Amino acid sequence: MKLMTKTVAACALALAFGAQAAPATEPLKMRWEVLRNEFPTADGRGRTKARLSMTATRGQPLPAKGWSLYFNCMDGVVTGPLAGNLQLEQVVGGSLFRVRPTAGFKGLPAGRTLNVDYYYPSMLTTMSRAPVGPYLVFDAAPDVAYAITDFQQQLPTRPEQLKRPAGRHDLVTVQETYRRNARAEVLPFSALPPVFPTPLELKAGSGRVQLARAPQVISGPGLQYETAYARELFARYLPQGDASRTPVPLRLRIGMVDGQSSPEAYELTVSSDDGINIVGNTAAGVARGLQSLHDLLPLPSNAAQIDLPELDVIDAPRFAYRGFQLDVARNFQPKAVVLKTLDLMAAYKLNKLHFHLTDDEGWRLEIAGLPELTSIGAVRGHSTKEGQRLPPTYGSGPRADDLHGSGYYTRADYVEILRYAAARHIEVIPEIEMPGHARAAVKAMEARYHRMQAAGEEGADKYLLNDFDDRSVYRSPQEYTDHVLNPGLESSYAFVEQVVAQVAALHREAGVPLKTMHMGGDELPHGAWERSPVSQALMQREKLASTADLWDYFYNRVDGILRKHGMFASGWEEMGARRSAQDGAQQLPNPRFTQRGFSLYVWNNTPGNEDFAYRLANAGYDIVLAPVTNMYLDMATNPNPEEPGVNWGAYVDLDTVFDFQPYGPALTDAGRRHIRGIEATLFSETIRDVGRLDYLMMPRLLAVAERAWAPDPALAAASHRAAWSGFVNVLGQRVLPRLDLERGDVQYRIAPPGMVVEGGKVLVNHILPGLTLRYTTDGSVPTVQSKAVTGPISARGVIQAAAFDRNGRSGLVARIVNR
Repeated sequence: MKLMTKTVAACALALAFGAQAAPATEPLKMRWEVLRNEFPTADGRGRTKARLSMTATRGQPLPAKGWSLYFNCMDGVVTGPLAGNLQLEQVVGGSLFRVRPTAGFKGLPAGRTLNVDYYYPSMLTTMSRAPVGPYLVFDAAPDVAYAITDFQQQLPTRPEQLKRPAGRHDLVTVQETYRRNARAEVLPFSALPPVFPTPLELKAGSGRVQLARAPQVISGPGLQYETAYARELFARYLPQGDASRTPVPLRLRIGMVDGQSSPEAYELTVSSDDGINIVGNTAAGVARGLQSLHDLLPLPSNAAQIDLPELDVIDAPRFAYRGFQLDVARNFQPKAVVLKTLDLMAAYKLNKLHFHLTDDEGWRLEIAGLPELTSIGAVRGHSTKEGQRLPPTYGSGPRADDLHGSGYYTRADYVEILRYAAARHIEVIPEIEMPGHARAAVKAMEARYHRMQAAGEEGADKYLLNDFDDRSVYRSPQEYTDHVLNPGLESSYAFVEQVVAQVAALHREAGVPLKTMHMGGDELPHGAWERSPVSQALMQREKLASTADLWDYFYNRVDGILRKHGMFASGWEEMGARRSAQDGAQQLPNPRFTQRGFSLYVWNNTPGNEDFAYRLANAGYDIVLAPVTNMYLDMATNPNPEEPGVNWGAYVDLDTVFDFQPYGPALTDAGRRHIRGIEATLFSETIRDVGRLDYLMMPRLLAVAERAWAPDPALAAASHRAAWSGFVNVLGQRVLPRLDLERGDVQYRIAPPGMVVEGGKVLVNHILPGLTLRYTTDGSVPTVQSKAVTGPISARGVIQAAAFDRNGRSGLVARIVNR
């Protein structure tokens, strides 16, 4: 009783200083680990037993009752009673769970550890499903949450932790990595393609052009950004220069490139007689040519002069659409990260930023007239008050000021992003998710309604998105049951109109026309709207036979709103699909919208839908290919537990992206013309810092850039080997070293080396020739002081090796025993 009084007093003191106050010492430290994988189970999926170990800090016991331990766990856990008189339960729809004591729990004395064992309903094979963002709340002060920062997640290493069904989620060994790496030849630097991505035509000359000072930039009209970029580029490479030498001319102009119709086509010539010339069909073409000129420069050094090879490049992209989707809704990314991403996209000739601004877990753009979208929909944190903020998700924890759980772009921020992108000839395509994946908007507009109702203000229901009498039963893949816009409410369309109008206004303010908006369409769960009185009334009025017809009605209205603002509609493939009554059934192209000019982004090429993108294209829809099995960069590289990312759709390695064939055999000639391009997608469930973003994005985004710009390599083994060899050598010897030396702030994935023992010696290789490999023989982790791998290693014992970038940053460590 005395201990309980002490705890309550501490909570009361924290409450007096504010709902998010932190205690002087954390009440718990925690550790999590997998105990074992178990299979088969009755459903054939297997399951995982895991353990949360909680240690009460000294001087602060955990009482027998009156507390709850909260955490997020993606994809869910098995809820219900636990051993030791504990209960595990889901708090709200989504990924927030808690453990709390029940009658008979004895409490946890200070300094002692409590093991809480629980199950996952299917096998855990990546760390993405580990609990994140734990915090403790006492019943005596329910709005005071104590974040637990001393929390260790233990990587699985023991056989029972790593056990897998045969042929599923097999771990990648160092020997297998060696064999995969050996598929590419190591090329000398002089043999590498000088321009990335691979250009359409390149004719090498015999001489070289010497630059002893920065060239004289001579440009035509409409090339202000390109002129500034060219001058800044050579100011970096030749900051001093020999003023006594006549500068080589660098001419930039807009003009027709022979035989090329793409607005991004360019011709780059470097000649000892005529200097450097870049002609582009548009300013965008000139900009792409400047990036190729950048590639020709030697890696940064202190050299007083530089030499360029004589050559003539005629180049144009394979696809007009070369995109990257950045999700800032699930975990927010600051404006500086977006600008950095745009710089990387421009460097590798990508031209579309698909900006995923809203989802269930966050609304990230300020909209005039709807302040709740950001005051509530952009804030996550612990609260017992309904409608105050969104719950913690994806590890954002209890604090409302968490940098990734909370945050949004002001209108000024967004205008700055638009102008920054436009200067680099990148189109920003904002995405507003609907009718599913919309919980942030639904809850924000519900809070607006209750605020105005309480104040007696008129128009409280003007933008309401949910029917309070809706008794529909559904559950989304993210475990939400209250996250959809209701098409039976006229206020839903008023909301869409307001958002579209305000986003269009921001684009006008930026001087950047808005051609399309991505209007979602993803993963509306079966059962939604079926027991909503207002939706049923609408169906009766409009003589709609099913919710599939209601879906068509909704997107017909949304399309009309966009058309009024001079835009065409973009969305996920479901927007152009005919919804079936059966979950998981094969999707069919919806004939209703084939002539509307919809642009569909097709992610689902999972079993049963492998050719759906092509069937949609054949039916007349414009298609952007974003297949989960090749282009989802949030997927883990492989099943090894140290690799971050999710794995619900695939494992995506560098060659998985490179080998993607955009055109399938099911395409007709007409359908082929509807393939606009390809896009890499990066959802941010696991991205809590910019380093993780870099790791998942790079260098796989470089494979996307190559595949979107350059033609496919020939399918013949020899041709493919040559193309793959050129690609990985260019990355390892040119592209990534330049990134290291010019920027130094991109923490791209450095893969572990491959290793085998042959003839009593250890052979080591890497997927990217050119990175420095270092090793140790005493079992220690390699550092920049460790020996470089220069050939076979004859030492015995435990050999550990790692690759290092030009700045000395190391990658994942590989280990082998040479007996």
